[in-house]
Amino acid sequence: PCWRVEDFVVAQECTRCSGFEAKTIVACKPTGFIEKINCPSSQRDEFKSCRSAVMEAHVFWRFVGTMMCVAAIFAVLVVCRQRVLDRKALEKVRKQLESI
Repeated sequence: PCWRVEDFVVAQECTRCSGFEAKTIVACKPTGFIEKINCPSSQRDEFKSCRSAVMEAHVFWRFVGTMMCVAAIFAVLVVCRQRVLDRKALEKVRKQLESI
């Protein structure tokens, strides 16, 4: 590709590949997004795979939300387990006091 060996100009910003483009343009396969570039010295128009900032932000916030949910679930489990252990400890102390 010309964009690896020479300077290039982005002719079309990063956009999602359509169904037809995904099947016909090889650059669509890695990320599902392409940008059209122009290499001025060789006068070639080519497509380059790219990452969408909007998609990256969406994936990031989905990850953050998932981690917050997992953290909340484990926090509830820790509180429940601590209550069970406290109850067992109090029961053990009560039995020891009754046996005196």
